[in-house]
Amino acid sequence: MQLTLDSAVDIAINNSYQTRRLELELRRSLHYLNAYKAGLNTQVYMRLKSPDFTNVSDYRWNSVLYKDEIVRINSILWQSDLSVSQPVILFGYPTNGYLSLNYRVYNYKQFDDGQQETDWYNRLYLKFEQPFFLPNELKNDLEEAELDLQDIKLRYISERMEIIERIADDYYDIFELMVNRRNHQNQLFLLQETLERCNTVVAADSSRRMELTQIELEISNVEENLLSNQARVRNEIANLRQRLRLPQTDSLYVIPVIRIVPITIDLQQALDLAIKNTPWLQRLHIYRRRSEIDVENEKGNNAFHMTFEATYGLEKKNHKFYDLWDQFDNSNSMTLNAYIPLWDGGRRRNRIQAEMLDLERRDLSIEEEREDIINDVTNYYTNFNDYYQRAVNMQNRVRLSNKITAESIKQYENNDITLQGLIQIIKRHKETEDKFLQVYSGYRRSLLELSLQTLYDFESNVSLMDEFELDYRD
Repeated sequence: MQLTLDSAVDIAINNSYQTRRLELELRRSLHYLNAYKAGLNTQVYMRLKSPDFTNVSDYRWNSVLYKDEIVRINSILWQSDLSVSQPVILFGYPTNGYLSLNYRVYNYKQFDDGQQETDWYNRLYLKFEQPFFLPNELKNDLEEAELDLQDIKLRYISERMEIIERIADDYYDIFELMVNRRNHQNQLFLLQETLERCNTVVAADSSRRMELTQIELEISNVEENLLSNQARVRNEIANLRQRLRLPQTDSLYVIPVIRIVPITIDLQQALDLAIKNTPWLQRLHIYRRRSEIDVENEKGNNAFHMTFEATYGLEKKNHKFYDLWDQFDNSNSMTLNAYIPLWDGGRRRNRIQAEMLDLERRDLSIEEEREDIINDVTNYYTNFNDYYQRAVNMQNRVRLSNKITAESIKQYENNDITLQGLIQIIKRHKETEDKFLQVYSGYRRSLLELSLQTLYDFESNVSLMDEFELDYRD
């Protein structure tokens, strides 16, 4: 299986237990949100008492005798209530009030000294309930459900970013080893070509036979370096395979492709993208909004408030069931209840102050995170530009070093330079390739860090937010 950074990241995400858990949390949170939204729709329900049987003795106040007396109660109640309830919504927002259409019918039987008295009753009425000067629980619950869903989405994005960062670190370690192996192989090729030229030189001048030993020793050292490199590659790939949760039987390999793409990045654009897209900063704003809701709720605890309740309808009571449907009586009511706190010893004031301080703490966290983002993005931006320019320069130096090395081998064959001089040139060429690898690795890593910080792929001009968006809806 040939691995690229993108394919390795995809495998890691698909096999990650944490991302799968977060996907389940997303779906669960979505169902909770849909449940809150459904709560704003019309609800129809029925309550039944079938039957409510009572056969006990209890004390009751006798208004004639002006004293309590023990009374035997023997009754059966059959009752049914049907309600159609709808939260009151104005301009798309719930008002915390309810409007309901209700119907009640019951049959009440009382038994006394072998006699039975039966009462039938029904009532159809419209009911309106509206609290005032209290937190809007319907609106706050709905908003908190939306905030929960958004928070989990941001956690999912953060987890994907962490996976990319971890896998990219391992991948680039293997990438560097593979390029380093190629540099060793290139060095070995140059030394072997030198050995062939040395054989020609020694054939013409046997006094220089010692040079064959020197060049063979250099080849032996490079071959040992190659074996060491292969062992490290094998170990790193085994670790990456385990991190990707792939079977041990899978064979992985990486083909190192060096690619330097001219990219123009505007610092202010990068800062704006980072401040807009950074998941942790967005989550801090979510926590701040939750704190605002907590302040609002705390202000409603033990505070002055009123509740208005009004009903309008018809009712009828009769001993006979078939007489319930004629000559209804009006059944209306209106109530305004007020709660007025007089003294609580400062409890409410201190609890509000505590929530206000928590809100200030959230503001400080947001401010600190913004400053950290600005500093980090500025550093990544500076590092990227620096590494990019150095990578371009080092790439040109490697090309120049290739020409110099090839020319030096010809010069050695023509006895224009010594073997020691040629070996030093080959070593410097290897050092130049190694320095280019270090600079190129810094270029790729700094570009990746800048992309993760801004959630934007500057190389492809694509927003990572779109790629990270999960289709979590059932």
